[in-house]
Amino acid sequence: MNKASLALILHAHLPFVRHPEHEHFLEEDWFFQAITESYIPLLRTMRRLLDEAVPFRLTMSITPTLCAMLDDSLLRQRYVEHLDRLIDFVMRERKRNHKHPQLRTLADFYLNMFRQTRAFFVEECKCDLLEAFRQLQTAGALEIIASAATHGLLPLLQAQSGEAARAQILIGRDSYVDSFAIEPIGFWLPECAYAPGLESILQEANIRWFVLDAHGLLFGEPRPRCSVYAPCYTPSGPAAFARDADASRQVWSARGGYPGHPAYREFYRDAGFDLPLERLGPVAR
Repeated sequence: MNKASLALILHAHLPFVRHPEHEHFLEEDWFFQAITESYIPLLRTMRRLLDEAVPFRLTMSITPTLCAMLDDSLLRQRYVEHLDRLIDFVMRERKRNHKHPQLRTLADFYLNMFRQTRAFFVEECKCDLLEAFRQLQTAGALEIIASAATHGLLPLLQAQSGEAARAQILIGRDSYVDSFAIEPIGFWLPECAYAPGLESILQEANIRWFVLDAHGLLFGEPRPRCSVYAPCYTPSGPAAFARDADASRQVWSARGGYPGHPAYREFYRDAGFDLPLERLGPVAR
């Protein structure tokens, strides 16, 4: 029986948001929520696997804009303040729901989660999640790959200005070197969008492989013998790995994926919809 390899590749990206002129800026909450509910849980899981000597290999892209925010001292400080507001709110919710066991249990869950998250960020990581990712890469458990400078849609940019697409890739490569002190090997195309000619720029950036959407291979000429289940080398050199459509639907689809399951938490429904403004306190700012 032929052996196969499963490549787990995660893509981490957020647009750059930083507004020091405002004490609290709504869009910064997107960044804070991603730290709390994605980046820190992922880091804690990977560290636990290392501590338990469980062998694993994971690949992850961290875009330049996200690296810049993770490395920003003001946003780090504001994230701790964000957690403190949430902890204060949940403690008040525990008191308010002391006669409602289900809601009290829910408040207990979030209080524990926010406290653990704060301790991990401040005490274990010294408020530097980028360094935590670097350590995992040094340990050989995580491979971090590069992406475009500002997540620009490269085929569109290339059609309008070849230099714009080239700048996105080369600046993305340079930003990676600044953040991780090594040359990147892999590259995540924003939105997995590919057009012929991009591989030449990737080769110029010394990229050995990149990720594109499934139809980028399936509709290519010549047709790939192994469909999306093996990489294809481009004429310029870099290998193209196609994203698996079925796996993507499991993550994104509201019908066939886990976001559509009744047990999946509704992200856009919380106490902010149910409580009067005065009870929300600082979290409503």
